[in-house]
Amino acid sequence: MNDKNLTWKTLSSTYLHKGPWATLRSDRCEMPGGHIVENYYVLEYNNWVNAVAITDDNKILMVKQYRHAAEIVSTELPGGVIDGDETPEEALRRELLEETGYQFDDFELLCVAYGNPATANNQTRCYLARGGRKVQGQSLDDQEEIIVMPHTLEEVRTLLLTNQIAQALHCTGLFYALVKLGAL
Repeated sequence: MNDKNLTWKTLSSTYLHKGPWATLRSDRCEMPGGHIVENYYVLEYNNWVNAVAITDDNKILMVKQYRHAAEIVSTELPGGVIDGDETPEEALRRELLEETGYQFDDFELLCVAYGNPATANNQTRCYLARGGRKVQGQSLDDQEEIIVMPHTLEEVRTLLLTNQIAQALHCTGLFYALVKLGAL
């Protein structure tokens, strides 16, 4: 079956909420067979970036922070939102510097992933960043409290394989990085 035969047609969209971090809209859609879906809710987010960030002394930088929606303290990859007209690499360079104090200039795209394409429109670009060096302290947003945790490749592999990393998009990036690095 051709993918075009699966595509819905958006007949109208109504915005229910517009906020700095998320926007909610309701679409009226027509499915390929003619069925009308009256209220299909879509969350609009900016695109995100994250990185398996390897320092110049071969440590992988992980971060730990509280995630209120899930009410968990989460071990994650550093990264965040692509702001305005930033390129993904510019956003990643900025986020790595802000969250970890490390500067990276060598980026390799590992994958593009969608957190939940059924209800959210954004994508996450996962990178392998190499050669990071500490150049400053953290520069966090008001709502961020982040602990930077350098790990060996084997420690990160163990964290992933023992289900100690809960953020699905970060698991995806780690999977591709560990395959690329020959650790899986």
